[in-house]
Amino acid sequence: MSKPLTIADLKTLAQRRVPKMFFDYADSGAWTEGTYRANEEDFSKIKLRQRVLVDMTNRSLATTMIGEQASMPVALAPTGMCGMQHADGEMLAAKAAEEFGVPFTLSTMSICSIEDVASVTSRPFWFQLYVMRDRAFVEALIERAKAAKCSALVVTADLQILGQRHKDLRNGLSAPPKWTLNHAIQLATRPKWCLTMLQTKRRGFGNIVGHAKNVSDLSSLGAWTAEQFDPRLSWKDIEWIKKLWGGKLIIKGILDEEDARAAADTGADAIIVSNHGGRQLDGALSSISMLPRIVEAVGDRTEVHFDGGIRSGQDVLKAVALGARGTYIGRPFLYGLGAMGKPGVTTALEILRREMDITMALCGKRDIQAVDRNIIADVRF
Repeated sequence: MSKPLTIADLKTLAQRRVPKMFFDYADSGAWTEGTYRANEEDFSKIKLRQRVLVDMTNRSLATTMIGEQASMPVALAPTGMCGMQHADGEMLAAKAAEEFGVPFTLSTMSICSIEDVASVTSRPFWFQLYVMRDRAFVEALIERAKAAKCSALVVTADLQILGQRHKDLRNGLSAPPKWTLNHAIQLATRPKWCLTMLQTKRRGFGNIVGHAKNVSDLSSLGAWTAEQFDPRLSWKDIEWIKKLWGGKLIIKGILDEEDARAAADTGADAIIVSNHGGRQLDGALSSISMLPRIVEAVGDRTEVHFDGGIRSGQDVLKAVALGARGTYIGRPFLYGLGAMGKPGVTTALEILRREMDITMALCGKRDIQAVDRNIIADVRF
């Protein structure tokens, strides 16, 4: 295959090179996957205004997210088990993001640990926190993020309980993979993936193994989440976390105006409009359909970021036009990582930047800071 030109090209390559159970983990939604599909499909309903005979020279995509410089309004989203798409995946993705000049967010449920990522990067990264029942473990995670000089804490609010993802259950997903006949066949047909995985010791949950207490089964994501994710999580816990952290705080998983206002009331530096990639409440509205309402609800009280369904630079531009200060990509960079390792992550970012830059110019804008709803021709949901 020639050099990938689109995120879809990277997805095709990743599907060929990553064992099915891990590709499906990255590419699945809850139940019928209706919300997962809507996240992508609703972008196509947003039409752009084409403008001509305007000066298109000296274009810039540079911006800031929570005061940090970014070469474009894109951050790498926190994604669980990134290191199962490619060996040492979180470390490779973080390095690619740093070189490209965009933020990287490490998941609590990563394969590489906070310390692993800190050891290969010089730019402070962001850490995403899942709040567990074991509050001592949560406190320790926050202290580790501080010690690694993480510059922002991203608290995920929409995973108090785990949405049912049929593909993961049917595939018997685990990290490391269990030795079943089905898994053995998957691995046998992905020799390059196996070879690189054999060259690393990072095959479990790096932020958990050796750190968490009283956990019965760390080899299974399902067992861990069922035992430790806390359905009692409330806004009072956000206040506690904010005090413990003492730095910039982002709340991820906002999909309702009332929740957006409540998040702004906590003093969060930013909120992320997100439905967890369609992996939690199937049947929920798409992220992009809720973005304008949430922007209006919070005004300038906090930065509004966006996550969900981005598959092109045009999608990024549309989200910015509808009020997002920055956006997050999960699956696009995971496709790149699974397809080509670190160069694949860079390729994904290059694809988005090129598409965003060309589209911005054809909409008559030279600076991402000037992009607003004026570039939108028609929005129907």
